[in-house]
Amino acid sequence: MKPRLVFVHGIGGPRDADADLDEWLRAAAHGARAAGHAGRLSGLTGGWAADIRFAYYGDLFRRPGAQGTGAAGTGSAGAGSAGAGAGGAGSGAGAWREDEELVATLLLEAVDERLEDAALAPAEARALRHARTQLAPPGGAQGMGAPGRRAVNALTSLLSLPGLRSTGGWLSARVTAGMLGQVARYLNRGEPDEAGVALDARIRRRVAACLDADGPTVVVAHSLGTVVALETLHAHEGEVPLLITLGSPLGVRTAVRPRVRPQPLSAPACVGRWLNFWDRDDIVAARPALEEFVQPNAASVRPVSGRVDSDGVWVHPAAKYLAQPAVAGPLVEALTAVTGS
Repeated sequence: MKPRLVFVHGIGGPRDADADLDEWLRAAAHGARAAGHAGRLSGLTGGWAADIRFAYYGDLFRRPGAQGTGAAGTGSAGAGSAGAGAGGAGSGAGAWREDEELVATLLLEAVDERLEDAALAPAEARALRHARTQLAPPGGAQGMGAPGRRAVNALTSLLSLPGLRSTGGWLSARVTAGMLGQVARYLNRGEPDEAGVALDARIRRRVAACLDADGPTVVVAHSLGTVVALETLHAHEGEVPLLITLGSPLGVRTAVRPRVRPQPLSAPACVGRWLNFWDRDDIVAARPALEEFVQPNAASVRPVSGRVDSDGVWVHPAAKYLAQPAVAGPLVEALTAVTGS
């Protein structure tokens, strides 16, 4: 039986889905080789070991009339609510403000989680404390008035950290805030289309269309995609022998966790195994031990979290995770178990 392999991407601007799929597969092949599965790489990269799909929904974040891929084009939190007049259903000033507040809360929780690390280097701790002050100024008056500006200012400080610093990733604090704003826009359940279907439902519909209802599907989800995949799989009736989540924000206590549906958080009934991976320098993956609060399904499946360590520069991309043998090894083994080869 040929299984289906579905990749679910996370935050970011409009992308070339075919190019991303190629990058993810090459990274997984690298990790699989390091895990001792060199003999199975041709089946993975050639596509004959699985029916491989890339569940793309990034274009749904583009606001009508918006330009570019920054905060005004695809995200929400720009300095001083930049782009608030971009238009589109559900994208008025109130919706923008709600998105920006959620981004600021997400960042504050991520910073607080990182500050609990006793192994922080002094320079890193200083940057984090400065960012926290920008997110929650003493007295609160300034911070309450401008959540988008708070987020951008804090990200300017956070971009000095090893896990965010990059020449090829997010290019600025404003763009970074915009990308993080996609998490808020999904969880705020607004922006209906002409038929009244909200943005989050349209995104899940894209992912559901990639799943196989009759045969087994291995799902690899990254970043915001872990939230989308979890919610989608709760309505999926097919078999999912393995779910892999990478750099997930599901553990963010206030900004994300209570907004995910259904509640309480639990492993979908269709999932036979769930592996969750996080990198210490990935600030998006705050509170990464998902098994501490995700309830098991009827088969006693719950997430099992493991830490991986990348090269310390721009660690959030999915390819960085997939290149790790701890991630790619179980992926190839799950596909092999289904095919029996």
